[in-house]
Amino acid sequence: MAKSFHLTVAKVGENLFEGEVISATLPGSEGMFQILAEHEAFVSQLKPGEVRIVDAAGGTYHFHIPQGGIAEVSSHQATVLL
Repeated sequence: MAKSFHLTVAKVGENLFEGEVISATLPGSEGMFQILAEHEAFVSQLKPGEVRIVDAAGGTYHFHIPQGGIAEVSSHQATVLL
């Protein structure tokens, strides 16, 4: 079974997604990147595009980022602020 991590996707006043996920693919300022469990800690600016999430149960989610945002990855969790 694939390892999972906790992901939160939020914008001011609203949580769009929160839960255990296998992967999250994000539109970084330098190109698309994927976050997996135990990823090295970092912060990245996001450009407009699409977030793709695979949750721990195998379900998929898509969120459109109209104006960019910020992604922060630390030990066993990630936060995407839109």
